Amino acid sequence: MDIATLIGLIVAFGLVAFAIGSGIASFIDPPSMMIVFGGTIGVVLVSYPLSRVLGLVQIILKTFFYKTEDPAAMVAKLVELAQIVRKDGILALESHLNSIEHPLLAKGLQMAVDGQEPQVIEDTLYTEMEKVQERHQQGEDMLRALGTYAPAMGMIGTLVGLVLMLQNMQDPSTIGPSMAVALLTTFYGAILANIIFLPMAGKLKTRSKEEMLVNEIVIAGVQSLVAGENPRVMEQKLLGYLPPKQRKSAFA
Repeated sequence: MDIATLIGLIVAFGLVAFAIGSGIASFIDPPSMMIVFGGTIGVVLVSYPLSRVLGLVQIILKTFFYKTEDPAAMVAKLVELAQIVRKDGILALESHLNSIEHPLLAKGLQMAVDGQEPQVIEDTLYTEMEKVQERHQQGEDMLRALGTYAPAMGMIGTLVGLVLMLQNMQDPSTIGPSMAVALLTTFYGAILANIIFLPMAGKLKTRSKEEMLVNEIVIAGVQSLVAGENPRVMEQKLLGYLPPKQRKSAFA
């Protein structure tokens, strides 16, 4: 679980609640919620296919529950495999395939063991990586769209509240509820956009970059394995993907 996402949401909502204080009941208005929450969902349904909207919960959960492979550990794993190839040949990797959890690495090794041409392996793995990146981008785009639609629906609610207020100026008892709708819809839209949707989109973008880095290491490593490169040479090549502080050689 990504504890940073949980802590961030608790801190953000906690500070807003602290600023509101004991008057939090005044910030709960069902009509305003219907305009912002319901309107945002409706606009998303217009913008995206139903199947993708239904998968929105899974996209949001990825900001909390997402396991990214450690790039340094991946380099070490590839160096270990290179040593096996150098000693026993590329076919020796077949007995290790069941222990490989990373799907792209498992696919690349299987293709190598099956005797596929290096260029075919490279093209296939890059295509796989690009498609994964596209799926990540779709999730990020949907959350950014929600972050755009929520304040817009809040503004619509504000206009509705102002119109209701101006139409009933002769009745002072209606001014308060109308102003509540006018202001709270903007409040709800800002909360949804700036505390939930846009930060989560940013988290997905960061996670995608981390996964793509590991995938690039995997592809470079598989290319070296197929070419039969010296494990030391391969390690130095792969360590170039890592920040200097994370570069630890297995041969030191």
